[in-house]
This record gives sequence, structure tokens and C-alpha cells, in this order.
Amino acid sequence: MSRRARIFLKSAVWGVALSPLLLLLYRFLTDSLGANPISYTTNLLGDTTLRLLLASLALTPLRLLFGISWQMSLRRLLGLFAFFYAGLHFTVWIAVDHFFEWGELAPDIVKRPYITVGMLALTLLMPLAATSTSGMVKRLGGKNWRRLHRLVYLIGLLAVLHYLWLVKKGVNDPYLYAAILAALLGIRLWDWARRKVWLGVPTWLRGGHTLTRTADDMRGD
Repeated sequence: MSRRARIFLKSAVWGVALSPLLLLLYRFLTDSLGANPISYTTNLLGDTTLRLLLASLALTPLRLLFGISWQMSLRRLLGLFAFFYAGLHFTVWIAVDHFFEWGELAPDIVKRPYITVGMLALTLLMPLAATSTSGMVKRLGGKNWRRLHRLVYLIGLLAVLHYLWLVKKGVNDPYLYAAILAALLGIRLWDWARRKVWLGVPTWLRGGHTLTRTADDMRGD
């Protein structure tokens, strides 16, 4: 991919990823956040976090299914935006809902399962965001870095559970997110099983064929 195309794609991601924040700002300035501004704000930030997280998880399955790899350069940016919105989601909740009353926060984390898994997901996102730079990849070593960043699948599961346990019955959005996550994980498991089987095939039966991945594809596996 050319440098110009890469810049265009990343600019597009910036525009799309920031659009919910701009929408929120517009609704705030025009006093159109609805009857429950706090709920609207936290829900929008939470939805955006989950969508960006799933988008980052979808990039490798797209490569596996369709053999395209241009999208892999967007994974780090999508992941960082997911962390950014998760931080905003938490900040609005602790600031507006709890007025920074940390003493009241601890009992909520323990007593309410949806808060427990949400806090765990945010906590696990922190080391992933902190080690997202090329320098940290070199410092940790590619193998250790990939192992650490596999936590993103657990984070995705926790985020879906957070949403599922939060909403009332009859709200179907969490089930849609859960189905998407299950499909993405299924594709990764299929690829893992395929590679295990392929490695067990004698070399003389492979007919000179190999399963290869580029350096970008390996990052974050």
C-alpha cells in the first residue's frame, strides 16, 4: 500500500472514530441530549468503545477469509480509540454518576456484576494501550508482545458481558455484539486448528505449499 493510501485510510478512521464525540458535543451545545443526558452520554461512549473494539478484532479475520492485508495497519489506531472511549465512558460514569465519591465506587464494583466486568475490561485495556508503540514491541519481544495482546479477546468478552448485564430485558443490541464477537473468535479458532493440522502433515505431502503470514499479520495475534 502506498504512503498516500495509508494516510487516507488513517485519516478516515480518525474522522469516523471522532464522529460520536462530535455528535455528543453538538447535542450538548443544542441541549438535545434527551430526557436523561447522563444515560445517553454513557451509552453512546460505551457503544462506541465496543464497536471500535470489535472493528479492531475483525481485521485479522478479514485477512484470513479474503486474503487482504491493507487493513492491518489500522489495528493499532482502532485499539487506541477503543481505549480512549472506554476511558471517557468510565470518566463520565465516575464523575457524573458518583461525583468522584471513591468510597461509594468500591461497593458498586463488588456488588454489581456488570460494573465488575466493565472495570476488569478497562483495567486489562491499560497495558495493551501502554504497549502499543513499536518501541514497546521491541522491548518486550514479538512473542511476549503477542501473548500480552491476546488479552483483547478476553476484553471483548468482558465488554459484551458488561453490556448484556447492564441493559434491561428486550434490548437486543448486546446479543448482536455477542454474535459478532463469537463469529470473529470462531474464525480465529478455525485458523488455529487449520495450522495445527497443517503442521502435522508430513513435508512430502504438502506439495511445496506453506501457510505464511506477513510481519503485520503476526502483530497482535
